[in-house]
Amino acid sequence: MSSSAPAFDLIGVGSPIMDLLAPVPEAFLASVRGEKGGMVLVDNDEMQAIVARLPAPPAAATGGSAANTTYNAARLGLRTAFLGKLGNDDNARIYRERFSAVGVDDSRFKQAALANARCLSLVTPDAQRTMRTCLGAAMTLAPAEVSAADFAGCRHAHIEGYLLFNRALAEAVLAAARAAGCTISLDLASFEVAAAARDWLLGQLGHGIDIVFANEDEIRALFQTDSTDYAAHTRALAARGTLAVVKLGKDGAWCGRGDELHRIEPVHLANVVDTTGAGDAFAAGFLYGHLRGLALPACGHIAALLGAETVRHLGPLIPASDWPAVAQRAHKFD
Repeated sequence: MSSSAPAFDLIGVGSPIMDLLAPVPEAFLASVRGEKGGMVLVDNDEMQAIVARLPAPPAAATGGSAANTTYNAARLGLRTAFLGKLGNDDNARIYRERFSAVGVDDSRFKQAALANARCLSLVTPDAQRTMRTCLGAAMTLAPAEVSAADFAGCRHAHIEGYLLFNRALAEAVLAAARAAGCTISLDLASFEVAAAARDWLLGQLGHGIDIVFANEDEIRALFQTDSTDYAAHTRALAARGTLAVVKLGKDGAWCGRGDELHRIEPVHLANVVDTTGAGDAFAAGFLYGHLRGLALPACGHIAALLGAETVRHLGPLIPASDWPAVAQRAHKFD
């Protein structure tokens, strides 16, 4: 990368997925394979079959783990771009338009002559979401399509853990980001990812992954433990040479770097509607603070604010009508 200031603070890397949001009764999950609270990949036929059984048609919103983080980071004021593969249908067109509208640079999107990726988020009355994802065009992003040029002018790359289901692609992305001089954050994204990629992940730590985001299930899967001592898990992750952020949902979070360890207190809410996207919003707030050079506690406070506001609404994004007040509160930490 040149010695001039980067053009972009953050580039997100992941699957640009259109989210389908469906409130369902607890009993509905018995008809869906896989565990509650996780993410399972499905083909188009299985996706259509689940949608056909829904109590009501789902709502739609732009989604994808790294995409949600990038979208929120742009709304906070970071200069952002996104790398991922869109389809060639109306979902893809709407997706690109919505990202451009909040200031995300869309020139690094790639495109395939396929349907855009979709994620069905089944939201039970306890506000938990169980995700079934049909990757469509996003699944066709190939390692050969990714190069350091995709990361040129970017200071930091935020990568979603779902890419680790395609190990060759994940390695190509990491290599290209490192070659371009980016610092890197990784959100483990699901306990299935952490369990399936555990050995590879532990081998990568200390070799250029600067920040790792994990929730309770993911950190336990990574360390193969039933222990709920999340402070200890945060220290253990930080000891591997990364800034460790362990999210605890309604109980806040821990973050640690080197010998530092900080408890991030939660923002308490009277009404939780949907947890979809809360962890992604939390990551956006944390990365905003981090890339602005704020101390870890301030990064955590902004993160907790965005995560809490997200769960007050259906879907992965805070509505535009509510955003100005949220941004004003977040910017008080600058």
